[in-house]
Amino acid sequence: MRRILAGVLAAAFLGGCGVSDAPKFHATDITGADYAQTLALTDQHGKPRTLADFKGKVVTVFFGYTQCPDVCPTNLTTMAQVVKLLGADGDKLQVVFVTVDPERDTQQLLSEYMPAFHPSFIGLRGDIAATERAMKDFRVFAQKQGDVKSGNYTVDHTAGTYAFDPQGRLRLYIRHGETPQRIADDLRQLLAGK
Repeated sequence: MRRILAGVLAAAFLGGCGVSDAPKFHATDITGADYAQTLALTDQHGKPRTLADFKGKVVTVFFGYTQCPDVCPTNLTTMAQVVKLLGADGDKLQVVFVTVDPERDTQQLLSEYMPAFHPSFIGLRGDIAATERAMKDFRVFAQKQGDVKSGNYTVDHTAGTYAFDPQGRLRLYIRHGETPQRIADDLRQLLAGK
C-alpha cells in the first residue's frame, strides 16, 4: 500500500511540474492551428510582403479598415501602448494591419494612416481577390453595411488579433478589448521562446 501511495504522490508531483512549465497566456492559445498560414499582400510603401518577411520578430495581424469608427483605431492605439510596454523589446514586435476595404484603403491612405499610430506599423492591402484569399486563410469575416454604391458604408468585421512567434508559428488569438499590459505579458512569453 505504501508503494502504491508513494507512486501516486510521485506521479502527481512530477505531473504538476510539467504543467507549471507550460506558458500561461491571457489570450487564447491556438498553437498548432492549421490556418492563418499565408499572407501575401503589398504594404503602404508598395513593397510586396509575406509573413516570412518578419521571422525573428513577434508579429500581430489584425484585419480592419481605415474608416472604422471604433474597433480599428482602438486596436492600433492599444498595440502602440504594447510597443511602449515592451520597452527595449518593442523593436522585436511587428504590428501588421490588413485592410478589408481595399477599394477605399489605397496605398496612399495607408501610408498616412499607419504612422499616426506608430512609425513601425505596417498596413497591407491587395486587390479584392487577394484580400478575400487572406481573409479566408485567416478565417476573418467582413461585410459592408450601408450605402455601398455611393461608398458611404461601414464594414462589419472580425475584431480579434492573431499573434505569431519569432519562428513564424501561429500561437495566439487576442480578443478585442484586451488590455495593453496583458497583451505585452503574452508577447514577452513568445519573445522568450515559450
